[in-house]
Amino acid sequence: QVQLVESGGGLVQTGGSLRLSCVASGGTFSTYAMHWFRQAPGTEREFVAAISGSGPARYYRDSVRGRATISRDNNGNTVYLQMNSLKPEDTAVYYCATARPPARIITRPEGMDYWGKGTLVTVSS
Repeated sequence: QVQLVESGGGLVQTGGSLRLSCVASGGTFSTYAMHWFRQAPGTEREFVAAISGSGPARYYRDSVRGRATISRDNNGNTVYLQMNSLKPEDTAVYYCATARPPARIITRPEGMDYWGKGTLVTVSS
């Protein structure tokens, strides 16, 4: 059983930056591809970014590409999401998630087996 705990959300002005963190426990971290999803009020949960188990492969949704960077520290069992040039439409609860090994990147939330409780990002205009 994998446990995921996110942190780093908060209130930021348009154009600002945040770094989200997700600490994992209960599994061999490097065997999991790690994902970030987000969900705004009244909308479906959507894929934001993902990184392969060893780190070289990274994927982003189009609306955050160039503004977001996903990275991981396999020694610290942590995945990060650096978000820059934030926009009001980035306001959402951000969730860390993963699927059971073998490590694979899945952009559908239905494909995830483990979720954190989320961290709220609010971008004011």
